[in-house]
Amino acid sequence: MENILLKEKQANILVALMDASQSWYISSLAKAANTTYVHACNFLVECEKLGLTSSEKHGKIKTIKLTEKGKDVAERLVDIYKAIRPEEQESQKPAKEDEPKVKQPAQ
Repeated sequence: MENILLKEKQANILVALMDASQSWYISSLAKAANTTYVHACNFLVECEKLGLTSSEKHGKIKTIKLTEKGKDVAERLVDIYKAIRPEEQESQKPAKEDEPKVKQPAQ
């Protein structure tokens, strides 16, 4: 059902970017979303136009980050997935109350 409401690979890219503990590159995002480099690149260009992501070049490598607007959208996507699949919330109970886990959408 969620595939009707949301485009899975694009949502996976945005949700993956929520993990700010690592540097994200187009290739690593494509792998995380189980999509091609070109598809991820095209999507990220659109995201940057919409103000959801920002990029920074380091030589030949470009890192991608969510903007505040992008973080808000990604969090809402996670909430939508939780509403669609409430049975998975039970298996995601956090170890500590202040450290919630976020499950990425199915690939």
